[in-house]
Amino acid sequence: EEQLVESGGGLVQPGGSLRLSCAASGFVLSSSFMSWVRQAPGKGVEWVSTIASPFPATYYADDVKGRFTISRDDAKNTLYLQLSSLKTEDTGMYYCTKGRDDNWLPPTGQGTQVTVSS
Repeated sequence: EEQLVESGGGLVQPGGSLRLSCAASGFVLSSSFMSWVRQAPGKGVEWVSTIASPFPATYYADDVKGRFTISRDDAKNTLYLQLSSLKTEDTGMYYCTKGRDDNWLPPTGQGTQVTVSS
């Protein structure tokens, strides 16, 4: 059974940083395009970033470009999202999922909450 488990969220002040993790099981993470998506309170799910397969090219939404970094550790079968220079508008539930910017699967994990507030 394929499973994705997100972690690493928390409460952080504007300008702060967090690193989110997504542990995959039941499949080889590097064999798929993988994305991070997020859902702000009262809004729909929006795409944040994608890492390609097999060559790990990376792609970002315009509002996170230069602040967020997606990566993966093939040995640990884990996907990461480094969040830096966080803004209040980055607040939301973050999910990892298969797919890319214009075609990603609905998230199946529980997500990890990121709250940016002073």
